[in-house]
Amino acid sequence: MARAGQRKLSGISDIRRYFHRNKTPIYFISATNFNLLGIDQWVRNFKYICYIDCYDGRHPNTFVPSPGPHPEFESIEDINNYLLQHKEVLDFIKKRGGRSKSTFLMFDATTEKLARSAGMQVWFPKAKLRTALDNKIETVRIGDKAGVPSVPNVLAELSSYEEMRKVSKKLGPDLVLQTAFGDSGHTTFFISGESDWKRHADEIVGQGEVKIMKRIKCRQAAIEACTTKAGTIVGPLMTEIVGFKELTPYKGGWAGNEIFADAFTPKLRDQARDLTFRFGEQLRAEGYRGYFELDFLIDEDTGEMWLGELNPRVTGASSMTNHAAFAHADAPLFLFHLLEFSNVDFELDVEALNDRWADPDNVDGWSQLVIKHTRDTVDIIAEAPESGIYRLDGRGRLNYERFDYHRRAVESEDEAFFLRISGPGDYRYEGADLGILVTRGRLMTKNFRLNDRAKTLIKGIRRHFKARQMFAREAAPLPTLQPGAFKLL
Repeated sequence: MARAGQRKLSGISDIRRYFHRNKTPIYFISATNFNLLGIDQWVRNFKYICYIDCYDGRHPNTFVPSPGPHPEFESIEDINNYLLQHKEVLDFIKKRGGRSKSTFLMFDATTEKLARSAGMQVWFPKAKLRTALDNKIETVRIGDKAGVPSVPNVLAELSSYEEMRKVSKKLGPDLVLQTAFGDSGHTTFFISGESDWKRHADEIVGQGEVKIMKRIKCRQAAIEACTTKAGTIVGPLMTEIVGFKELTPYKGGWAGNEIFADAFTPKLRDQARDLTFRFGEQLRAEGYRGYFELDFLIDEDTGEMWLGELNPRVTGASSMTNHAAFAHADAPLFLFHLLEFSNVDFELDVEALNDRWADPDNVDGWSQLVIKHTRDTVDIIAEAPESGIYRLDGRGRLNYERFDYHRRAVESEDEAFFLRISGPGDYRYEGADLGILVTRGRLMTKNFRLNDRAKTLIKGIRRHFKARQMFAREAAPLPTLQPGAFKLL
Protein backbone atom coordinates (compact mmCIF):
# COMPACT_ATOMS: atom_id res chain seq x y z
CA MET A 1 0.00 0.00 0.00
CA ALA A 2 2.88 2.35 0.75
CA ARG A 3 4.48 3.99 -2.27
CA ALA A 4 8.23 4.29 -2.85
CA GLY A 5 9.56 7.56 -1.55
CA GLN A 6 6.46 8.27 0.52
CA ARG A 7 7.23 10.47 3.50
CA LYS A 8 6.75 9.33 7.07
CA LEU A 9 3.29 9.98 8.51
CA SER A 10 3.58 12.15 11.58
CA GLY A 11 0.56 12.41 13.84
CA ILE A 12 -3.19 12.02 13.53
CA SER A 13 -3.77 14.57 10.76
CA ASP A 14 -1.31 12.80 8.46
CA ILE A 15 -2.92 9.45 9.19
CA ARG A 16 -6.43 10.73 8.49
CA ARG A 17 -5.32 12.34 5.24
CA TYR A 18 -3.51 9.16 4.21
CA PHE A 19 -6.66 7.05 4.44
CA HIS A 20 -8.80 9.80 2.92
CA ARG A 21 -6.62 9.53 -0.21
CA ASN A 22 -6.22 5.74 -0.14
CA LYS A 23 -6.28 4.13 -3.59
CA THR A 24 -5.86 0.49 -2.55
CA PRO A 25 -9.08 -1.59 -2.47
CA ILE A 26 -9.65 -2.83 1.09
CA TYR A 27 -12.45 -5.27 1.93
CA PHE A 28 -14.17 -6.46 5.07
CA ILE A 29 -15.59 -9.89 4.27
CA SER A 30 -18.10 -11.37 6.71
CA ALA A 31 -21.70 -12.39 7.25
CA THR A 32 -22.63 -8.71 7.81
CA ASN A 33 -20.76 -5.43 8.04
CA PHE A 34 -21.80 -4.76 11.63
CA ASN A 35 -18.38 -5.13 13.26
CA LEU A 36 -16.79 -2.42 11.11
CA LEU A 37 -19.86 -0.31 10.54
CA GLY A 38 -18.90 3.15 9.29
CA ILE A 39 -15.23 2.49 8.52
CA ASP A 40 -16.02 3.04 4.83
CA GLN A 41 -16.60 6.71 5.67
CA TRP A 42 -13.03 7.02 6.95
CA VAL A 43 -11.18 4.96 4.36
CA ARG A 44 -11.51 5.63 0.66
CA ASN A 45 -11.98 2.46 -1.44
CA PHE A 46 -13.15 0.44 1.59
CA LYS A 47 -15.93 -2.01 0.71
CA TYR A 48 -17.94 -4.67 2.55
CA ILE A 49 -18.58 -8.08 1.00
CA CYS A 50 -21.37 -9.78 2.95
CA TYR A 51 -23.52 -12.88 2.89
CA ILE A 52 -26.58 -11.23 4.43
CA ASP A 53 -28.09 -8.10 2.91
CA CYS A 54 -29.08 -6.15 5.99
CA TYR A 55 -29.96 -3.05 3.93
CA ASP A 56 -32.06 -4.39 1.04
CA GLY A 57 -29.45 -3.24 -1.48
CA ARG A 58 -29.36 0.36 -0.23
CA HIS A 59 -25.90 0.50 1.38
CA PRO A 60 -23.59 2.08 -1.24
CA ASN A 61 -20.43 0.28 -0.11
CA THR A 62 -21.83 -3.19 0.60
CA PHE A 63 -21.78 -5.94 -2.01
CA VAL A 64 -23.96 -9.02 -1.48
CA PRO A 65 -23.79 -11.73 -4.16
CA SER A 66 -26.80 -13.68 -5.38
CA PRO A 67 -27.56 -16.77 -3.26
CA GLY A 68 -25.83 -19.89 -4.50
CA PRO A 69 -25.58 -23.55 -3.51
CA HIS A 70 -23.25 -24.37 -0.64
CA PRO A 71 -22.72 -26.93 2.11
CA GLU A 72 -24.41 -26.18 5.42
CA PHE A 73 -22.55 -23.43 7.24
CA GLU A 74 -21.11 -24.33 10.62
CA SER A 75 -19.13 -21.15 11.26
CA ILE A 76 -18.43 -17.64 10.02
CA GLU A 77 -15.28 -19.07 8.44
CA ASP A 78 -17.52 -21.27 6.29
CA ILE A 79 -19.46 -18.19 5.17
CA ASN A 80 -16.28 -16.33 4.25
CA ASN A 81 -14.89 -19.32 2.37
CA TYR A 82 -18.14 -19.56 0.42
CA LEU A 83 -17.97 -15.85 -0.45
CA LEU A 84 -14.36 -16.12 -1.62
CA GLN A 85 -15.38 -18.85 -4.07
CA HIS A 86 -18.48 -17.09 -5.37
CA LYS A 87 -18.10 -16.02 -9.00
CA GLU A 88 -19.88 -12.71 -8.44
CA VAL A 89 -17.54 -11.87 -5.55
CA LEU A 90 -14.44 -12.79 -7.54
CA ASP A 91 -15.68 -10.75 -10.51
CA PHE A 92 -16.38 -7.78 -8.22
CA ILE A 93 -12.86 -7.90 -6.78
CA LYS A 94 -11.28 -8.31 -10.21
CA LYS A 95 -13.27 -5.46 -11.73
CA ARG A 96 -12.15 -3.03 -9.03
CA GLY A 97 -8.53 -4.03 -9.66
CA GLY A 98 -5.54 -2.98 -7.61
CA ARG A 99 -3.47 -4.98 -5.13
CA SER A 100 -6.41 -5.53 -2.84
CA LYS A 101 -6.38 -6.23 0.90
CA SER A 102 -8.87 -8.20 2.96
CA THR A 103 -9.97 -8.10 6.58
CA PHE A 104 -12.27 -10.52 8.39
CA LEU A 105 -14.03 -11.11 11.67
CA MET A 106 -13.15 -14.81 11.51
CA PHE A 107 -10.97 -16.75 9.09
CA ASP A 108 -8.93 -19.95 8.87
CA ALA A 109 -6.14 -21.39 6.74
CA THR A 110 -8.61 -22.10 3.92
CA THR A 111 -9.73 -18.48 3.96
CA GLU A 112 -6.11 -17.35 3.68
CA LYS A 113 -5.56 -19.64 0.68
CA LEU A 114 -8.73 -18.47 -1.05
CA ALA A 115 -7.84 -14.81 -0.44
CA ARG A 116 -4.44 -15.35 -2.03
CA SER A 117 -6.09 -17.03 -5.02
CA ALA A 118 -8.31 -13.96 -5.38
CA GLY A 119 -5.21 -11.74 -5.40
CA MET A 120 -5.77 -10.37 -1.91
CA GLN A 121 -3.42 -9.97 1.03
CA VAL A 122 -4.96 -10.66 4.45
CA TRP A 123 -4.37 -7.75 6.81
CA PHE A 124 -4.42 -9.70 10.06
CA PRO A 125 -1.91 -11.96 11.80
CA LYS A 126 -1.92 -15.54 10.53
CA ALA A 127 -4.94 -17.69 11.34
CA LYS A 128 -2.66 -20.22 13.05
CA LEU A 129 -1.43 -17.58 15.51
CA ARG A 130 -4.91 -16.19 16.10
CA THR A 131 -6.22 -19.67 16.87
CA ALA A 132 -3.39 -20.31 19.33
CA LEU A 133 -4.06 -17.01 21.13
CA ASP A 134 -7.83 -17.54 21.08
CA ASN A 135 -7.37 -20.51 23.41
CA LYS A 136 -8.79 -19.42 26.79
CA ILE A 137 -6.13 -21.48 28.54
CA GLU A 138 -3.37 -19.70 26.62
CA THR A 139 -4.94 -16.35 27.57
CA VAL A 140 -4.30 -17.14 31.23
CA ARG A 141 -0.65 -17.90 30.52
CA ILE A 142 -0.11 -14.76 28.42
CA GLY A 143 -1.77 -12.70 31.14
CA ASP A 144 0.51 -14.22 33.77
CA LYS A 145 3.58 -13.27 31.70
CA ALA A 146 2.25 -9.72 31.26
CA GLY A 147 1.32 -9.28 34.92
CA VAL A 148 -2.41 -9.30 34.12
CA PRO A 149 -4.00 -11.67 36.67
CA SER A 150 -6.96 -13.99 36.06
CA VAL A 151 -9.56 -15.00 38.64
CA PRO A 152 -7.93 -17.59 40.97
CA ASN A 153 -7.91 -20.75 38.91
CA VAL A 154 -6.30 -24.06 38.05
CA LEU A 155 -5.76 -25.47 34.57
CA ALA A 156 -6.32 -29.21 34.24
CA GLU A 157 -7.71 -31.97 32.09
CA LEU A 158 -10.73 -33.51 33.77
CA SER A 159 -12.27 -36.97 33.57
CA SER A 160 -14.60 -36.97 36.57
CA TYR A 161 -16.36 -34.83 39.17
CA GLU A 162 -14.09 -36.24 41.89
CA GLU A 163 -11.00 -35.21 39.95
CA MET A 164 -12.38 -31.70 39.49
CA ARG A 165 -12.98 -31.38 43.23
CA LYS A 166 -9.49 -32.66 44.02
CA VAL A 167 -7.60 -30.19 41.81
CA SER A 168 -9.81 -27.23 42.74
CA LYS A 169 -10.18 -27.72 46.50
CA LYS A 170 -8.59 -24.32 47.23
CA LEU A 171 -11.14 -22.50 45.06
CA GLY A 172 -14.23 -23.21 47.12
CA PRO A 173 -17.46 -25.11 46.39
CA ASP A 174 -18.86 -22.84 43.67
CA LEU A 175 -16.85 -23.00 40.44
CA VAL A 176 -16.92 -21.72 36.88
CA LEU A 177 -15.41 -23.95 34.18
CA GLN A 178 -14.40 -22.85 30.71
CA THR A 179 -13.24 -24.95 27.81
CA ALA A 180 -10.49 -23.63 25.55
CA PHE A 181 -12.50 -22.48 22.55
CA GLY A 182 -15.93 -21.12 21.74
CA ASP A 183 -18.40 -18.41 22.59
CA SER A 184 -18.43 -17.95 26.36
CA GLY A 185 -22.22 -18.19 26.45
CA HIS A 186 -21.93 -21.80 25.27
CA THR A 187 -18.62 -22.95 26.78
CA THR A 188 -18.87 -21.56 30.31
CA PHE A 189 -20.31 -23.89 32.95
CA PHE A 190 -21.38 -23.08 36.51
CA ILE A 191 -20.70 -26.04 38.80
CA SER A 192 -21.80 -26.17 42.44
CA GLY A 193 -22.60 -29.83 42.83
CA GLU A 194 -22.46 -33.19 41.12
CA SER A 195 -25.81 -32.64 39.38
CA ASP A 196 -24.34 -29.58 37.63
CA TRP A 197 -21.33 -31.65 36.59
CA LYS A 198 -23.48 -34.45 35.17
CA ARG A 199 -25.47 -31.93 33.12
CA HIS A 200 -22.32 -30.60 31.41
CA ALA A 201 -19.83 -33.48 31.67
CA ASP A 202 -20.07 -34.39 27.97
CA GLU A 203 -19.04 -30.82 27.08
CA ILE A 204 -16.08 -30.81 29.50
CA VAL A 205 -14.49 -34.26 29.47
CA GLY A 206 -12.24 -34.84 26.49
CA GLN A 207 -11.84 -31.14 25.71
CA GLY A 208 -8.22 -30.98 26.86
CA GLU A 209 -7.17 -28.52 29.53
CA VAL A 210 -10.04 -26.71 31.19
CA LYS A 211 -9.93 -23.45 33.12
CA ILE A 212 -11.43 -24.02 36.59
CA MET A 213 -12.14 -20.73 38.36
CA LYS A 214 -13.34 -19.62 41.73
CA ARG A 215 -16.84 -18.26 41.25
CA ILE A 216 -17.10 -14.58 42.08
CA LYS A 217 -19.95 -12.13 41.99
CA CYS A 218 -18.80 -9.85 39.24
CA ARG A 219 -19.57 -7.19 36.72
CA GLN A 220 -18.24 -7.78 33.24
CA ALA A 221 -16.43 -5.15 31.22
CA ALA A 222 -14.85 -5.01 27.79
CA ILE A 223 -12.03 -2.97 26.32
CA GLU A 224 -10.55 -2.90 22.82
CA ALA A 225 -7.02 -2.02 21.81
CA CYS A 226 -4.57 -2.18 18.93
CA THR A 227 -0.94 -3.13 19.30
CA THR A 228 1.36 -1.41 16.79
CA LYS A 229 5.07 -0.88 16.32
CA ALA A 230 4.60 2.47 18.10
CA GLY A 231 2.95 0.81 21.10
CA THR A 232 -0.49 -0.34 22.21
CA ILE A 233 -3.40 2.07 21.69
CA VAL A 234 -6.17 1.52 24.24
CA GLY A 235 -9.86 2.36 23.93
CA PRO A 236 -12.33 3.05 26.76
CA LEU A 237 -13.69 0.50 29.23
CA MET A 238 -17.24 -0.55 28.31
CA THR A 239 -19.91 -2.29 30.32
CA GLU A 240 -21.09 -5.67 29.04
CA ILE A 241 -24.75 -6.56 28.76
CA VAL A 242 -24.79 -10.27 29.57
CA GLY A 243 -27.33 -13.03 30.00
CA PHE A 244 -30.61 -11.07 30.21
CA LYS A 245 -33.53 -13.33 29.35
CA GLU A 246 -35.13 -10.54 27.32
CA LEU A 247 -32.19 -10.72 24.89
CA THR A 248 -30.56 -14.16 24.93
CA PRO A 249 -31.43 -17.71 25.98
CA TYR A 250 -27.84 -18.33 27.09
CA LYS A 251 -26.81 -17.81 30.68
CA GLY A 252 -23.61 -15.77 30.51
CA GLY A 253 -24.20 -15.02 26.83
CA TRP A 254 -23.02 -11.64 25.54
CA ALA A 255 -25.91 -9.41 24.46
CA GLY A 256 -24.47 -5.91 24.03
CA ASN A 257 -22.47 -3.08 25.55
CA GLU A 258 -22.66 0.42 26.92
CA ILE A 259 -20.03 3.11 26.59
CA PHE A 260 -20.26 6.19 28.80
CA ALA A 261 -17.83 8.34 30.73
CA ASP A 262 -18.75 7.30 34.28
CA ALA A 263 -19.31 3.60 33.68
CA PHE A 264 -16.56 2.82 36.18
CA THR A 265 -14.57 4.63 38.83
CA PRO A 266 -11.45 6.51 37.68
CA LYS A 267 -9.36 3.93 39.55
CA LEU A 268 -10.91 1.00 37.65
CA ARG A 269 -10.64 2.81 34.32
CA ASP A 270 -6.97 3.53 34.90
CA GLN A 271 -6.32 -0.03 36.03
CA ALA A 272 -8.06 -1.49 32.97
CA ARG A 273 -6.06 0.77 30.64
CA ASP A 274 -2.78 -0.20 32.31
CA LEU A 275 -3.55 -3.94 32.23
CA THR A 276 -4.67 -3.75 28.60
CA PHE A 277 -1.52 -1.88 27.60
CA ARG A 278 0.61 -4.51 29.34
CA PHE A 279 -1.29 -7.34 27.68
CA GLY A 280 -0.95 -5.66 24.29
CA GLU A 281 2.79 -5.32 24.69
CA GLN A 282 3.00 -9.01 25.61
CA LEU A 283 0.93 -9.89 22.54
CA ARG A 284 3.47 -8.02 20.45
CA ALA A 285 6.21 -10.11 22.05
CA GLU A 286 4.21 -13.23 21.11
CA GLY A 287 4.25 -12.09 17.46
CA TYR A 288 0.72 -10.69 17.32
CA ARG A 289 -0.08 -7.20 16.07
CA GLY A 290 -3.25 -5.28 15.37
CA TYR A 291 -6.72 -5.18 16.85
CA PHE A 292 -7.79 -7.16 19.94
CA GLU A 293 -10.32 -7.11 22.77
CA LEU A 294 -10.11 -8.10 26.44
CA ASP A 295 -12.95 -8.98 28.80
CA PHE A 296 -12.44 -8.08 32.45
CA LEU A 297 -14.30 -9.33 35.51
CA ILE A 298 -14.72 -6.88 38.38
CA ASP A 299 -15.36 -8.51 41.75
CA GLU A 300 -18.33 -6.71 43.30
CA ASP A 301 -17.28 -7.70 46.82
CA THR A 302 -13.60 -6.73 46.68
CA GLY A 303 -13.35 -4.37 43.71
CA GLU A 304 -10.52 -6.48 42.25
CA MET A 305 -10.17 -6.59 38.47
CA TRP A 306 -9.43 -9.89 36.77
CA LEU A 307 -8.68 -10.88 33.20
CA GLY A 308 -11.55 -12.75 31.55
CA GLU A 309 -11.00 -13.49 27.87
CA LEU A 310 -8.95 -12.41 24.88
CA ASN A 311 -10.48 -11.98 21.44
CA PRO A 312 -7.64 -11.51 18.91
CA ARG A 313 -9.86 -9.77 16.36
CA VAL A 314 -12.49 -7.13 15.89
CA THR A 315 -15.58 -8.02 17.91
CA GLY A 316 -19.22 -7.20 18.48
CA ALA A 317 -18.08 -4.27 20.62
CA SER A 318 -15.97 -2.76 17.84
CA SER A 319 -18.81 -0.64 16.50
CA MET A 320 -18.98 1.05 19.91
CA THR A 321 -15.25 1.72 20.14
CA ASN A 322 -14.98 3.03 16.59
CA HIS A 323 -17.88 5.48 16.91
CA ALA A 324 -17.25 7.13 20.27
CA ALA A 325 -16.49 10.86 20.46
CA PHE A 326 -12.73 10.30 20.81
CA ALA A 327 -12.73 8.27 17.59
CA HIS A 328 -14.33 11.10 15.67
CA ALA A 329 -11.97 13.64 17.22
CA ASP A 330 -8.89 11.59 16.26
CA ALA A 331 -9.48 8.41 14.25
CA PRO A 332 -11.31 5.10 14.78
CA LEU A 333 -9.19 2.47 16.51
CA PHE A 334 -9.44 0.23 13.45
CA LEU A 335 -7.57 2.80 11.36
CA PHE A 336 -4.49 2.10 13.45
CA HIS A 337 -4.90 -1.59 12.66
CA LEU A 338 -4.95 -0.79 8.94
CA LEU A 339 -1.99 1.52 9.43
CA GLU A 340 0.03 -1.23 11.09
CA PHE A 341 -0.45 -3.53 8.11
CA SER A 342 -0.01 -0.88 5.41
CA ASN A 343 3.82 -0.90 5.52
CA VAL A 344 3.80 2.88 5.57
CA ASP A 345 6.32 4.56 7.86
CA PHE A 346 4.64 6.45 10.70
CA GLU A 347 5.37 7.93 14.09
CA LEU A 348 2.77 8.31 16.78
CA ASP A 349 2.79 9.54 20.38
CA VAL A 350 0.86 6.59 21.80
CA GLU A 351 1.12 7.80 25.39
CA ALA A 352 -0.44 11.17 24.51
CA LEU A 353 -3.15 9.47 22.45
CA ASN A 354 -4.01 7.07 25.26
CA ASP A 355 -4.16 9.94 27.75
CA ARG A 356 -6.48 11.87 25.45
CA TRP A 357 -8.77 8.89 24.92
CA ALA A 358 -8.94 8.36 28.68
CA ASP A 359 -10.37 11.85 29.23
CA PRO A 360 -14.08 11.47 30.17
CA ASP A 361 -14.88 14.51 28.02
CA ASN A 362 -13.91 12.46 24.97
CA VAL A 363 -16.41 9.67 25.73
CA ASP A 364 -20.07 10.07 24.83
CA GLY A 365 -22.88 7.75 25.82
CA TRP A 366 -24.03 4.92 23.52
CA SER A 367 -25.57 1.47 24.03
CA GLN A 368 -26.24 -1.52 21.83
CA LEU A 369 -28.41 -4.60 22.27
CA VAL A 370 -28.02 -7.86 20.39
CA ILE A 371 -31.51 -9.31 20.19
CA LYS A 372 -31.89 -13.09 19.81
CA HIS A 373 -34.94 -15.28 19.57
CA THR A 374 -35.24 -16.51 23.14
CA ARG A 375 -38.15 -18.96 22.97
CA ASP A 376 -37.68 -22.69 22.41
CA THR A 377 -39.74 -22.61 19.23
CA VAL A 378 -39.06 -22.95 15.52
CA ASP A 379 -40.88 -21.04 12.79
CA ILE A 380 -40.19 -19.05 9.64
CA ILE A 381 -40.03 -15.26 9.57
CA ALA A 382 -42.74 -13.80 7.35
CA GLU A 383 -42.14 -10.11 8.10
CA ALA A 384 -39.09 -8.40 9.61
CA PRO A 385 -38.31 -4.77 10.42
CA GLU A 386 -36.02 -3.12 7.91
CA SER A 387 -32.72 -1.58 8.94
CA GLY A 388 -32.91 2.10 9.74
CA ILE A 389 -33.98 4.63 12.35
CA TYR A 390 -36.84 3.89 14.72
CA ARG A 391 -38.50 6.33 17.10
CA LEU A 392 -40.44 5.89 20.35
CA ASP A 393 -43.77 7.71 20.26
CA GLY A 394 -45.61 9.20 23.23
CA ARG A 395 -47.36 5.89 23.91
CA GLY A 396 -44.13 3.93 24.18
CA ARG A 397 -44.41 2.25 20.78
CA LEU A 398 -41.36 1.92 18.54
CA ASN A 399 -42.11 3.01 14.99
CA TYR A 400 -40.04 2.98 11.80
CA GLU A 401 -38.93 6.56 11.07
CA ARG A 402 -36.59 6.48 8.06
CA PHE A 403 -33.96 4.43 6.30
CA ASP A 404 -30.30 4.91 7.21
CA TYR A 405 -27.23 2.73 7.30
CA HIS A 406 -25.27 4.67 9.91
CA ARG A 407 -25.83 4.67 13.66
CA ARG A 408 -24.63 8.29 13.93
CA ALA A 409 -27.98 9.24 12.40
CA VAL A 410 -29.57 8.62 15.81
CA GLU A 411 -30.34 12.11 17.11
CA SER A 412 -31.72 11.49 20.60
CA GLU A 413 -32.53 8.82 23.17
CA ASP A 414 -36.01 8.56 21.63
CA GLU A 415 -34.42 7.14 18.49
CA ALA A 416 -32.54 3.92 17.78
CA PHE A 417 -30.71 2.44 14.82
CA PHE A 418 -31.75 -1.12 14.04
CA LEU A 419 -29.57 -3.42 11.95
CA ARG A 420 -31.63 -6.36 10.76
CA ILE A 421 -29.85 -9.73 10.73
CA SER A 422 -32.65 -12.27 10.21
CA GLY A 423 -35.18 -11.48 7.50
CA PRO A 424 -38.21 -12.92 5.72
CA GLY A 425 -37.74 -16.59 4.85
CA ASP A 426 -35.15 -17.24 7.58
CA TYR A 427 -35.73 -19.81 10.31
CA ARG A 428 -36.39 -18.29 13.72
CA TYR A 429 -35.44 -20.53 16.60
CA GLU A 430 -33.79 -20.41 19.99
CA GLY A 431 -30.57 -18.41 19.79
CA ALA A 432 -31.16 -16.92 16.34
CA ASP A 433 -29.69 -13.41 15.95
CA LEU A 434 -32.63 -11.20 14.97
CA GLY A 435 -30.79 -7.89 14.90
CA ILE A 436 -28.83 -5.20 16.72
CA LEU A 437 -30.37 -2.08 18.24
CA VAL A 438 -28.12 0.93 18.88
CA THR A 439 -29.13 4.10 20.71
CA ARG A 440 -27.71 7.04 22.61
CA GLY A 441 -27.54 6.94 26.40
CA ARG A 442 -27.69 4.07 28.85
CA LEU A 443 -29.83 0.95 28.69
CA MET A 444 -28.97 -0.36 32.16
CA THR A 445 -29.65 0.99 35.63
CA LYS A 446 -26.98 1.92 38.16
CA ASN A 447 -27.36 -1.63 39.47
CA PHE A 448 -26.66 -3.00 35.98
CA ARG A 449 -30.11 -4.31 35.20
CA LEU A 450 -32.00 -3.49 31.99
CA ASN A 451 -33.81 -0.19 32.43
CA ASP A 452 -37.39 0.53 31.34
CA ARG A 453 -36.30 2.16 28.08
CA ALA A 454 -34.31 -0.93 27.14
CA LYS A 455 -37.27 -3.20 27.80
CA THR A 456 -39.55 -0.93 25.77
CA LEU A 457 -37.10 -0.92 22.84
CA ILE A 458 -36.72 -4.71 22.92
CA LYS A 459 -40.47 -5.31 23.00
CA GLY A 460 -40.93 -2.65 20.33
CA ILE A 461 -38.59 -4.23 17.80
CA ARG A 462 -39.87 -7.74 18.49
CA ARG A 463 -43.41 -6.57 17.59
CA HIS A 464 -42.17 -5.87 14.06
CA PHE A 465 -41.26 -9.54 13.52
CA LYS A 466 -44.06 -11.75 12.22
CA ALA A 467 -43.63 -15.48 11.70
CA ARG A 468 -45.55 -18.42 10.30
CA GLN A 469 -45.49 -22.08 11.15
CA MET A 470 -43.45 -24.39 8.95
CA PHE A 471 -44.97 -26.77 6.47
CA ALA A 472 -43.94 -30.41 6.88
CA ARG A 473 -41.66 -30.25 3.83
CA GLU A 474 -39.82 -27.28 5.39
CA ALA A 475 -39.31 -28.88 8.78
CA ALA A 476 -37.54 -32.05 7.64
CA PRO A 477 -34.65 -31.84 7.64
CA LEU A 478 -34.13 -28.51 9.41
CA PRO A 479 -30.87 -26.88 8.20
CA THR A 480 -28.15 -26.82 10.83
CA LEU A 481 -27.46 -23.12 10.38
CA GLN A 482 -29.18 -20.18 8.76
CA PRO A 483 -28.45 -16.43 8.77
CA GLY A 484 -28.89 -15.37 12.35
CA ALA A 485 -28.94 -18.94 13.67
CA PHE A 486 -25.50 -18.72 15.25
CA LYS A 487 -23.29 -16.07 16.75
CA LEU A 488 -22.48 -13.73 13.87
CA LEU A 489 -20.71 -11.16 15.97
